[in-house]
Parts: sequence; structure tokens; C-alpha cells
Amino acid sequence: MVACEVGAENGPPHLSLLLRGLPMYTAIGYAAQSATTPLAPLSFERRSPRADDVAIEILYCGVCHSDIHQARNEWGIAVYPLMPGHEIVGKVSAVGANVTAHKVGDLVGVGCMVDSCRHCAACQSNLEQYCLEGPTMTYATPDRVDGSNTMGGYSDSIVVSEHFVVKIPAKLDLASAAPILCAGVTTYSPLKHYGVKAGDKVGILGMGGLGHMGIKFAKAMGAEVTLFTRSASKAEEGRRQGADHVIVSTDAAQMKAAAGHFDFLLDTIPVQHDLNPYLDVLRFDGVHILVGLIEPVDPPVNAAKLVLGRKMLAGSLIGGIAETQEVLDFCAEHGITCDIEMLDIRQINEAFTRMIAGDVKYRFVIDMATLKA
Repeated sequence: MVACEVGAENGPPHLSLLLRGLPMYTAIGYAAQSATTPLAPLSFERRSPRADDVAIEILYCGVCHSDIHQARNEWGIAVYPLMPGHEIVGKVSAVGANVTAHKVGDLVGVGCMVDSCRHCAACQSNLEQYCLEGPTMTYATPDRVDGSNTMGGYSDSIVVSEHFVVKIPAKLDLASAAPILCAGVTTYSPLKHYGVKAGDKVGILGMGGLGHMGIKFAKAMGAEVTLFTRSASKAEEGRRQGADHVIVSTDAAQMKAAAGHFDFLLDTIPVQHDLNPYLDVLRFDGVHILVGLIEPVDPPVNAAKLVLGRKMLAGSLIGGIAETQEVLDFCAEHGITCDIEMLDIRQINEAFTRMIAGDVKYRFVIDMATLKA
């Protein structure tokens, strides 16, 4: 059974189905049917809430570059039909009988995960993204209960276990809060984990959806922040986002002058690039952490650059659910939002093309009202 808002028959069409106790309801969204076909409208079935589930009417969904990778099967793990979207903000429309954390009408978010084993060491440490049995991702992953493939947030609704639903603070703009659920926590988590503090010298590599959030977080933590970019034309924009300094990484003189200067480098670059010049700008015990690259490092790292300075090369994946709530609250406290461009879902394929060309500052967010237009 589910608890629904009084008068829910006037809400989204699926609510009347929930009220009649039917096991599934029809949802609509945009999905890819293969790696080579564009995203197109799709009607499909969502489950009605289980005892611990929250049903959400989706208001906004951010567009992440990984949505493109998955839709086009560039990582080789896609299942079709594939409905992307893991930066979801919406309103609770129904709750399962055992739900206590959320109620109908609450403004909530869903990020990259919708389930995990919940009992391994990682899950018990609130690090569900490192679940030893593998987390259930928000789309294109088998549901742990019924085996159906999860369908993401390019949709009018979603049903998620309450543990994986976070609260959206009242101070945050709903649309610009959506990318915090992925781009935000991806950059916040390593800065927090490695203890970035006031006075630390932090370099942010790359100036996209992740990089501009990294600048904002490091600055809010009190660090002295430098943007590393290949393009001198991004210097002014980097400073507008809060960077104290800008280094053009293709300028050998600037890189040489920065040798041994940085405590921490947050590397958001999503394509293969030479890490060796960046390791040179770290001080001893400095940390270079990868959050954008998930393929082999090429060219190879010269291990001497690590060994001779006790430097660390590390990686970090999104953040756990508790930390996702933490970053939302941090953003509300410090007035941090993601820079977005609103998107009509009917333009999603054009948006993919623009993202590949780097033509967005810095994140598209779908207004789900356009799904019904």
C-alpha cells in the first residue's frame, strides 16, 4: 500500500493507478533504443512503491556527459532501451507504508545510485558508491529485487528506495541544484576526504561542469585556488568562478614557475592527458586526484615523480548518500549553485552534440514540464 496526497487524482496520471493499487504504472520519457539511434519518446512501466519506496514526480534532471557515454555504449555496458538521467530533482507523489524520511509534497533529489547491498563494509561506512557487490545505478542496471533494468531521470517520474532519496534544502534553486547530485558531490567528496582546509593551495584541472564546481567548493573551504586550463581565453571565466589564479598548462614557463607549489590537484579532465607535468607542480606529500578520467593513463606516469616526493595519485567516484545530502546542505549554507542552461527535452539530441563540442556553461538541465508540452 502507498500513502498518497489527498486529491492525487488531479496530479500526474500515474497517481490514479497507484491509488487503485495496481502493481505498475505507465511513465513517459526519452530513451535510446540502440547505440546508434537518437533519444526518442518512450512509454514504459514504473513499479508502484514497495514498502520502503518513494515515488517522485520529476521536475528537473541534469544532463551529465556520462549520459552520452552510456547512450552510445562507449563504455560497453549499456542495456537498451536506455533512459539516462541521474541528476534528478522532484516532488514526492507517494510513499510506501514503511517510509519515514520523506512525505508527500517534499522536494527531493536522486543522484547516481538507487540501491546497493547495504551490508558490506563500504555500505556500512556510508560509501554506497564503493559497494563491494556493486551499486545499483539510477539507469541501465538490474534492479536488486525484480531484475528489471533501471530507467533514469529523463522521465516524468521515478520510484526509489527512501535511503537513496535526499532532501533539497529550501535555499537552493531547484533546477540548479540538480547537477549537485553528480557534478557537485563528485568534486566535493575528494576535497573533503583529503582534508582540504583554509590556506591550502589547490589546483583545479579543467573548466567544465566538474571543474567550475571544484573551484567553488575549494574556495568555500578557504583554499587558494588556481585553475589549470589549456586555453588562455578561459582565464577571465575562471576568475569569475572564484579562482585566485589561472595557469595555462600549455605554457611551459608558467608550469615551470609553479613547480612544487600545490598541496592538492583536482583533475576533472575526462580524456587521456599527460599527468607528468602536473605531478611536477605538487609539493612533497601532495595529492593528484582523478575524477574525470576512467580509462588507462596515457602517456604512462613516471613513478619517480611519485616516489621522490611521496606524492599520491588517487581517484574518487561520486559520493555516498550521506555525503550527497551533506554537499547539498553545504551548497545551501555557502550560496553555491551550478551554472546551468535550461533545456527543452525535445532538444536533448542537439544538447548531446553541443556538450561534445564543449558548447555549454556548464550543465544542461531538462525542464520536465517540456515532456508534457
